Amino acid sequence: MRLALVLLRKRMPNGHIYSGKNRLYPKVTGLDKADMRRRLEIEEQNMLILRHPYLTLDQSWGHAKALGKGKIFCDKMKNSSEKWLPNVTIEERFETLKNNDIWD
Repeated sequence: MRLALVLLRKRMPNGHIYSGKNRLYPKVTGLDKADMRRRLEIEEQNMLILRHPYLTLDQSWGHAKALGKGKIFCDKMKNSSEKWLPNVTIEERFETLKNNDIWD
């Protein structure tokens, strides 16, 4: 009986079984392999696109100027600066406290 208990018991790692040096790793299934294969294929397609760009190096240097991207960026920055409140001095803030009413 004791021999069967020793031989048939499941060996567990020391400490917490889900973290640490001696953790219990999940077994790799067929779905995990298929998912990893799909992710690697997508990454390979992305790398193929990056290796063969749409524009050549000479074309990529002048495309922003041709599209007017610099002007668009300047206009966007002007619009974003208009969203902020104008600069106000301390004197302008304290003008509301001035009171010319005389108490009789």
